[in-house]
Amino acid sequence: MKIKALLIISLFVLPPSIAFSSLTGEIRLNLVEGDVQVRPEDTDDWFPASINTPVLEGDRLWVPEGGRLEIQLRDGSFIRLNENSALDVLRMENESHQYYLNSGSVYVNFSGKKRYLQIDTSEASIRVYEMAKFRVDVFEDGRVDVSTYSGQVYVESERGKTAVRAGNMLSIREREYAELLPLGSSDEWERWNRDRDRRFSEKRYSYRYLPDELRPYSYDLDENGRWVYVREYGYVWTPTVMVSVGWAPYRQGRWVWIRGDYVWVSYEPWGWVPYHYGRWAFVASIGWCWVPPARGAVYWGPGFVGWIYGPDYVAWVPLAPGEIYYGYGYYGPHSVNIINIDIHKVVVKEYKHAHIRDAITIVHRDTFLRGKPVEVKVRENPFLTHRIHIGRPPIEPVRETRSPIIKEIIRGKEPPQRIRELNIKRLREHRPIIKEKDISVMRPGEKLRDLPPEKSRKIFRPQEDLMDKSQKKSRDTEEKPGDILKKKFGRPDRSDERRDRDDGIPLRPQKPADERRFGGPDGEKIFPPETDKPSRLKKMFEDRGRGGQDNSTQRPGLRLPDQPAEEKKGPEIMQKKARDIKEKIKEEETTRKNP
Repeated sequence: MKIKALLIISLFVLPPSIAFSSLTGEIRLNLVEGDVQVRPEDTDDWFPASINTPVLEGDRLWVPEGGRLEIQLRDGSFIRLNENSALDVLRMENESHQYYLNSGSVYVNFSGKKRYLQIDTSEASIRVYEMAKFRVDVFEDGRVDVSTYSGQVYVESERGKTAVRAGNMLSIREREYAELLPLGSSDEWERWNRDRDRRFSEKRYSYRYLPDELRPYSYDLDENGRWVYVREYGYVWTPTVMVSVGWAPYRQGRWVWIRGDYVWVSYEPWGWVPYHYGRWAFVASIGWCWVPPARGAVYWGPGFVGWIYGPDYVAWVPLAPGEIYYGYGYYGPHSVNIINIDIHKVVVKEYKHAHIRDAITIVHRDTFLRGKPVEVKVRENPFLTHRIHIGRPPIEPVRETRSPIIKEIIRGKEPPQRIRELNIKRLREHRPIIKEKDISVMRPGEKLRDLPPEKSRKIFRPQEDLMDKSQKKSRDTEEKPGDILKKKFGRPDRSDERRDRDDGIPLRPQKPADERRFGGPDGEKIFPPETDKPSRLKKMFEDRGRGGQDNSTQRPGLRLPDQPAEEKKGPEIMQKKARDIKEKIKEEETTRKNP
């Protein structure tokens, strides 16, 4: 059997995945734009990030200028970072996550499926218990803005707590004051997030074939492959994107050392679920296809392969359904935890896919560790001629083994010094994760007090940040048209009201249509809402009639009253003056002709 030695182009990887943790696979990097970087908790080095990299507690993320990052949680929630943003994963507990936003902007689409989410900043702590979409902005001057687009979030600052509901924004200044304001107009960052939300909100075709735990990933499978029925396995998924002749699973990516184990990081856009859940099968009429796990048996794994290694090479082959995976931890049915067993007594005769052409991937030892493309020549199939190794290869990782992508970061894109120097362990001590709504996060152990109401609640104006203090003062003190109306007629000031936002969130509650006022100055309902517009107009003109010289169109059937006599004197006097002037002009012309 001819084995092709393949070189894996190494790409930098990011982080986390404790082989023994039940939370491994809870979070992954779903979209990476620009020179996004990550620093795993067990190292001081920052590495370029790659899609499909797992994220664990203690990991740090940095998105430089021109970059964007999307993080997907297992429950279908999304966390997105804009450029110049730094996010730290403080805690990952069962059904609870805590993050710290050091700077920049984060947008959260929280599914609220029996989960708790807490995002802390230097001046505030935001807690979410139910489904919500919101945004947190941390500015260089210390200001924190919390904008809610749907649902509601609970915000705590030094002055107290308040609920920020859909359509509102809470602006917190550095220990000075907090203002609850209506949302302003949407910007490009918000519109980009809404577009991303729409993509993932649609019910996908893959829903019917996936167990409940994997349905949030349906988008990846629908966009990059198709489902086919196979008699032996039922419905299976086969990729149609980034596959070519000679392709095999676990080839486009790299093995990355993450918290004590080698974890596969795929570069394919669909490469999260098929490589960490279920098994792969080769069907003659289809080719390679992924067999999803059975319902109730969904377990994340670092990569379900069998291993063989030599002095200068490392080889692996995808496991078929039913074959045993030997790993450092329990990864569901058909897996064995080898932590407490003698692996030398375990014997595996052969793997089913070892006989499939091009199924085995072989790389040089330096390629496996450092990502260097080094050619390796293997004449025979090692899985047919050598003893199969139990568990991952016992190769000591180096610095480069922690990086899924081999590339240089452009100068100036590295995290700022203040980001690098942040002490995560100390931050955890001062910012506990608190699920109780009435207990303070910023003052642990104390009960929360309500945020005192502000006397002035201004309408948010994006251009306000561009004004100097004198401009703001003159604008705020000038008398508005609404104030004049209020003084003169007792009408409420509605001059600052805005139209509803383009995403359907009203700034103020609207009355039902049948309660609104229609018609003229006397309040009569000329256009009742229950009638259609054409019939209203037709009836109005029929009632008014065509009129005439002496007939009224406003009050059909009545004659127009004569104008009062005193109001007629004006026109008569003017006519008399005009006649006098004409006569005087004639007299002067006659005198001129007959001197």
